[in-house]
Parts: sequence; C-alpha cells; structure tokens
Amino acid sequence: MAAALLGASEKGTLKDGKATEVSAVVTETRFTQLYREYLEKQQLLDKRHRVKKLPGGTVALPVVEETFIEQHLQELKMHVAPESTCVLARIQNPLLSKRAQLRSPAQKLRSAVRCLVEGRGVPWSAGLERDLPRAWQRHGDLLLVSEDSFRAPLWEELGQELWETVAAALGVRRLAKRGRVAPGGTRTPRVTLLLGDDGWVEHVDDGIRYTFDVTQCMFCPGNVTEKLRVASLPCAGEVLVDLYAGIGYFTLPFLVHAGVAFVHACEWNPHAVAALRRNLELNGVADRCQIHAGDNRKLDLEDRADRVNLGLIPSCQEGWPVACRVLRRDRGGVLHIHHNVEAFPDPGPRVKGPPQPPRGSPSGGEEPRSAADCGRGTPVTVAPKVEWRRWAESAEAQIGILLEQLHGKPWRTRILHIEPVKSYAPHVDHVVLDLECRPLPS
Repeated sequence: MAAALLGASEKGTLKDGKATEVSAVVTETRFTQLYREYLEKQQLLDKRHRVKKLPGGTVALPVVEETFIEQHLQELKMHVAPESTCVLARIQNPLLSKRAQLRSPAQKLRSAVRCLVEGRGVPWSAGLERDLPRAWQRHGDLLLVSEDSFRAPLWEELGQELWETVAAALGVRRLAKRGRVAPGGTRTPRVTLLLGDDGWVEHVDDGIRYTFDVTQCMFCPGNVTEKLRVASLPCAGEVLVDLYAGIGYFTLPFLVHAGVAFVHACEWNPHAVAALRRNLELNGVADRCQIHAGDNRKLDLEDRADRVNLGLIPSCQEGWPVACRVLRRDRGGVLHIHHNVEAFPDPGPRVKGPPQPPRGSPSGGEEPRSAADCGRGTPVTVAPKVEWRRWAESAEAQIGILLEQLHGKPWRTRILHIEPVKSYAPHVDHVVLDLECRPLPS
C-alpha cells in the first residue's frame, strides 16, 4: 500500500492552522463507495478533507481519528467488502473538502486559533471559545475587533503569533482592537493596533471615499441610512453648516450627492480635522467647504445657513444656540437634530408608515412624495413612536424660544419629519428631527 503506515493515536503536525497529515483508511478504488457508505453511517468519515487517489489503484478515505478503532478495520474487510484489503495510514498534505473551504470566517478563525493553542500544549476550552470575536469591522486590509474579545491572559502570552494567526485566518494584514470611547467631547476611540504599522484605512460608502485613522477617529457604519437620506435631499444652491463634521460623515453626502453649494464644517478633534481635509480632496469637493477647527460654541459665523446639521449623540443640545444663530435671518432654514430617545416597545404591532414629504420642503408636508421626490435610495421608515414625537415637540418648543430670544420676534417652527437611524441600546433609539424654522413677517 502507498502512504506511510502510522498508529491511529499519532498526531499530525499543523501549519497555518491546517493539518499537514490526517488518518485515512486505504483500500482499492473499486471499494470506495462501499467504504464511504459504512464510514458515513458510523460517523467516522472526516468530511473536512477530500478522498485522495493513491498510486497502485488505491484510494484513501480520511477518517475521524479520535473515534476510529481497530475493530472498524476488521468490519470493513470481513463484512462490508470481504474481497478488499484495508489498512489505516497517514496521508500527507490532505486537501480540504469543498464544504470545509466554504466555512464561515468565524469558523476559520476558531479552527486556526484552536490549532495554535493546542499546538502550544494548552487544552481548548469553552471559555476560550467564548472569548473569540463573533463580529468585527473590516476596513480594507484592517480588521477591527470588539473590546469584549481576546480578554483571557493566554492571548497576551501568545502575543504576535496569535495576531498573525487571526489575520491570516480572516484574510487581512492589519489588526486592531476597539475599546471604549474616551471621555470628552472629541469622542476619540480607544483603539489598540495589534498588527501593522498604522491605522489609516479607506472606506467607500455610496460612492464616497472616506479615509481615517481607526486609532484616532470614530466611524459609524450604523449611520448609513441617514447618510443615504441626506444624500437624497433637495439642497441645490444651499449653504450648510455642519456643527459636528467629524471626518465628513454627513458633510460629504451633502456636497457630493445632495448638491449643496457650500459647507461650513465644524470639528474640534484635530485627528478628525486631518482626515476631513484628506476626504474633501479625495472626493474633489475641497473648494466648496471651509473647515472651522475648534469649539463650535465659539464659532464666528452667523446669518449664513439654509440648513444646519447637528449630528452628535446622545445629544446635540449644546449646539442649538449656535444653530439658531447661523440660520439665515431673512428666510430661516431647516435643522437636522440628532438625539438618542428612550423608547419602549408598543403593546401592539407596528406598521409601515406612508411615504414622507420631501424633507425641508417649505410647502409642506402633507402630500405623499412622488417617485422623483424620493431621490437616491431614501429608505422607507416606520411610523414615529410616541416617545419620538414627545421629544420632537419639546425640541421644537425650545428652539422656538431660542430663536425669539435671539432675534427679538417670534419664528414659525414646524416638524417636517422624524427619522429613525438605529437602535443605540436596548430601548434607546437614535433619531433625527427635521425642523423647519422660518421668521414671521414683521
């Protein structure tokens, strides 16, 4: 028989998380189907590896080494195929089956890390498996895992070899681990670079290129629906003030797709400002945006905006006076106010609401949108929850008071739309209020 004959208890070596040799039953090719049926019925066939043809008209069927014993060889030779010969052998460099090649990334990660751990003589445990990440953010060749993974002391002992194994299993070159957001208004993430020289990545969203350093700047993939929505707004010729611009999450959709004439982008995190400058250049809109670096509460700007975006959660309320000040005095404009609203499930089922009117339309609000009004992929939204409406009405009243105090006369305010963005936490919804603000005639 071809193949080296080894004891069934001997272990194959490991390379890059894959077995370099496995146990297999070797017999003549004509008995392959009979052997396969028996091994499958007894749950002995190793389906992770392919059946391998060997010289001399023989074939090797990989078996599950831990459960295969000598009695099965006798059963195969004496009862399954009495004319056959049968030996247990070790097969070098086995090929993965098609099913094994289609394993999920999480399965590949588990297999590779387990092989590494057991190769160091450490038993695999349920606790170690629970400590593996179940989800992650991928930015090109960099993978960002969550803060609740790889916390066991063993991972630190494995060091660089562990991170190289994880990166190879998931097909990336760089690896970082996310921590809690640092306290303070700049919302700097606590991210540790585990593998690689730097954290700069590029992300393409709705045809817009964003580049940023994951160790210094936040990126919120959950805001994609709101970015699509603002990209669909009718903003041609308008001036926008973005009070919390970050790396350009909303500044860029307004510039690239919504057609605003000019943006004043306010941001006080210097790392985000650096990324924002690069992103404006990358997308060819730097000539239509002025960056105001620093605290927007000290912004030297007023009577300028047709729209103001206040994209800060859990609350942007500190920016409301600034937003009221920068609105145009002669005709006002629209505020897009982000907020985290505490909301509890309704006892009855929720239903889809009707299409909403064009956001920011001065005419109104009660007629459904036409297909042309919907713009580029505006999502269908659910009917507003009671808690959202209560918060929106409270915000509308407070904004009305601020405007009257600032200008010495009443302004008309009107809720145009309440847009759910995502669930921020259990019973906490991130929503956006589109609030129209217009000065009343003298």
